[in-house]
Amino acid sequence: MQPASDTTLCNVLTDTRVIALVGFSANPARPSHGVARFLVRKGYRVIPVNPGLAGQLFEGETIRASLADCPPDVDLVDIFRRSEEVGGVVDDALAYLPNLRTIWMQLGVFDRDAAARAASRGVTVIWDKCPAIEHPRLLG
Repeated sequence: MQPASDTTLCNVLTDTRVIALVGFSANPARPSHGVARFLVRKGYRVIPVNPGLAGQLFEGETIRASLADCPPDVDLVDIFRRSEEVGGVVDDALAYLPNLRTIWMQLGVFDRDAAARAASRGVTVIWDKCPAIEHPRLLG
């Protein structure tokens, strides 16, 4: 499995509309919080996912307990979890999100088996990258 090309990254960032951000933190100092805020400001609908914060609001969006609680129009799952937790997140995304097009694993995060499962279902897989870095680099 090859890393995503700039063309793939650009296409994903251009075509994506609704992002489920797994591992969202309410702490503004945490990377997941900053990336979620950045993505909202870039016009994406961001659905924060964190069972400990479920029911609270972030940028007008209700925080969900799990991917099963997310709306079906989620087309990208951004994973802020340890690599050993990625498999379960990917399996849930494949099971509950009928419009899923992309799995995005954050910097330092990768699970080869989970990536292969997603890719075998036609889902684009990106790993070890951050949309808050790639978006300004590729789209300005």
